[in-house]
Amino acid sequence: MTPLNLASILLQANRILSGAIVITAFSLVVYILTHNLRSAVARAFCALLTFVLVVYTGDIVLYQVTSLEAAVMWLKFQWLGIAFVPAAYLHFSDALLRTTNDFSRKRQMAVRLSYLGSAVLLLLVALTDLVVYDGVYSPQSSHLRPGPLFWAFTVYFLIIVTWGAWNIREARRRCLTSTSRRRMTYLAVAFAAPGLGAFPYLLVSSAPTLLPSSLFLFILLAGNVGIALMLVVMAYSVAYFGVLTPDRVVKHSLIHYLLRGPFVATCVLVFILALGKMESFLGLTRDAIVVFGTVILIVLLQILINLAKPFIDRLIYRQDRAEITWIQELDKHLLTSTDLAQFLEGVLTSLCDLLRVRSAFVAAVDGNQLVIEASCGTPNAPRLLSNLPDDLLIRPSDNGNDEHDEPGDSQLIAHEGYWFTPLFTRSRDTILGLLAVEGRSPQPDLEDEEVKIFRSLIQQAAAALEDRSLQQGVFAALQLIIPEIERIQRHRGMVRYSGSPAWSPSEEEDLIAAQDFPLLVRDALSHYWGGPKLTNSPLLKLRVVEAARQQEGSSMMALRAVLSRAIERLRPEGQRSMTTADWILYNILELKFLQGRRVSEVAARLAMSESDLYRKQRIAIEEVARALADMEREAAEQERGEEQNSRPSTARHKLP
Repeated sequence: MTPLNLASILLQANRILSGAIVITAFSLVVYILTHNLRSAVARAFCALLTFVLVVYTGDIVLYQVTSLEAAVMWLKFQWLGIAFVPAAYLHFSDALLRTTNDFSRKRQMAVRLSYLGSAVLLLLVALTDLVVYDGVYSPQSSHLRPGPLFWAFTVYFLIIVTWGAWNIREARRRCLTSTSRRRMTYLAVAFAAPGLGAFPYLLVSSAPTLLPSSLFLFILLAGNVGIALMLVVMAYSVAYFGVLTPDRVVKHSLIHYLLRGPFVATCVLVFILALGKMESFLGLTRDAIVVFGTVILIVLLQILINLAKPFIDRLIYRQDRAEITWIQELDKHLLTSTDLAQFLEGVLTSLCDLLRVRSAFVAAVDGNQLVIEASCGTPNAPRLLSNLPDDLLIRPSDNGNDEHDEPGDSQLIAHEGYWFTPLFTRSRDTILGLLAVEGRSPQPDLEDEEVKIFRSLIQQAAAALEDRSLQQGVFAALQLIIPEIERIQRHRGMVRYSGSPAWSPSEEEDLIAAQDFPLLVRDALSHYWGGPKLTNSPLLKLRVVEAARQQEGSSMMALRAVLSRAIERLRPEGQRSMTTADWILYNILELKFLQGRRVSEVAARLAMSESDLYRKQRIAIEEVARALADMEREAAEQERGEEQNSRPSTARHKLP
C-alpha cells in the first residue's frame, strides 16, 4: 500500500468518523432533551454537546470546500462551538456539584461570566484578527493562523477545563453510594472528550508540516474514535440524573435508541461515502444507487437489530433476566376490551355458521346486571335481556346438574326464538354471563357432531370471559399499588451525597403520594369560591401553598391561587378553542371551577353530553393533581437549595 493510498484511506476514515460524531451528538441531544429535560445536569450536558456538534459540523463541511474563502468562513463558524465549550464545561461541572448538594454563588457567577467571556471571544474572532486570522486551505487540514491573543484563549481554555475537571473530582468524592460513585467515575474519565474535539489544535500551522501526513491523519483518527466513545459514555452517565424510572429501563431505552438511531444513520453514511466506482459497475446513476441502497440498508439493519434484541436484552438484564422476560411476555397475553370483543365475535360467527343462523350475542355479568360484550348479526339483545327466565342465572350445583356437565342440549334454554346457555368459570361455581344464539327450531336439536363443536366454542367464550375477569382483578390491584411504586421510585432517585441530610418522608411528600390526593384536589376545586372543603383542605399543608400565603395574605386565598396556577399549567399554546380536543380539559376546569358555571351550561358550551363531561372532568382533575404535585416538588427542591446556600461554604465540603 503506497503512502498516498494510506493517506487517502485515513482521510476517508476521518470524514466518516466526523460524520458519526455529528450524528451521535445530535441524537444524544435529542434523546436527553426528550427524556430528561427537567434535570439541570442534562440541560448543561446538552449545551456542551451542542457546541461540540457545531465544531464537528464545520469539520464535515471543510472536507467538501474547494476554496480558501469558503474554508475561512466555515473555520470561523466552528468558533461558535470552540468559544463556548469552556463555558459549557464549567456549567456542566457546576450542575454536577449541585446534585451533590454543594451550592456556590461564586461558582454560579463564574459560569455566567464564562459565557459572557465566550461571547466576547466569538466577537473578536468574527470581527478582528486578534485571536485568529487569515487561513490555510488544505484538503486534509484547513486551519486559521493563531493571532496575538491566541495564547490568552489557550490559557483561558485550559484553566476553565481544569476547573471543571476538579469540580467533577469533588462531585465524585462526595458520592456515598457505589452506583453514584461509578457514574461519576465514568464522567471523570470521559470528561476530556468535548475538549479534545473542540480545541483548535489545527490552528498551529506548523503541526501538519512537522508530522508526516499519514501519521498526522492516524493520530486524528485515533482521537476521533476516542471522542465518539467518550461522548456516548458521558451521555450514558447523564441519562440517569434526575429520572425516576428504574436504571434497567433507562439503560434499555438508551442502548436501543443508539442502535436504531446513530448506529443505523452511521451505517448509511458509510455506505454513501463508500460508493466509489459502483456507478460504472452497475450502470446506474449515483442517485439511484443511493436511494435503493439506503432503503435496503435501513430495512436490513432494523431486521438485524430485532434479531439481536434478545441477546442484547440478556446482556442488559443479566441479574433479572427471568423476571424481565416474564414482564415482556405478559403484554402479548393480556386481553383488552377490543381483544375480547374480537375473540367473542369470532366464536359467535363460528356458532352461527355451525347452526346456519344469522345472529348471536354474549352478555357478561357486571355487578348486578348483564352487559353486551359482543354480537353477531342484529339481535335485539337489550329486549331479550330484560325478560330472561330465572333458571338461566342459576349455577349448575343449584339446579341439580353435575359440576362437570359439559354444555349441550341440557344446558340450552329456548326463549323468544333464541337458545340461551350460561357461561361459567372453570370451577363451574360462578356464572360469568350468557351466550344466546338464534334458534333454528323452537327447541334445541343439536346433533352429536354439532354438540362437540358447540361445547368447544362455549368453553372458549367462557375461558375468555374468565381470563378477562381475572385480568381486571390484577389491574385493580395494580391501581392500588402503583402510587406506592411511584413513591419508591422517587425515593430511589434521591441519591445520598456527603453533606446531604438523611432522608425521611415529609408530611407533604406523604400527601402528594397518597392515593386519595386527586380526591383532595377535586374537593378543593368544588369549593373553589368558598366552603369547608377549601378552608379545611389538607392541601393547605403543602409547601407551595405556604409560600403563596406570604403573598396572598390568607391560606384560603393562597390555595385558590395555587390551584389556579396548576390549572394554567394545563393551558395549551395558541388561540383558545371550545371544541378542539387539546383544549377540552382546560376548558372544563376553567368554566366549571374558575368561573363556577353549572354542569348543563358547561356541557352545552363545549358541545358534549353531561355524562361525557363528567368523564372528562375526572381526567382533568387528575391532571391538575399531577401538576400540583410537580409544583410541590419544585418548591421542595428550591427550599433545599436555599438551605444549602445559607450554610457556611466550608461545612459543605467536609465528608462526614
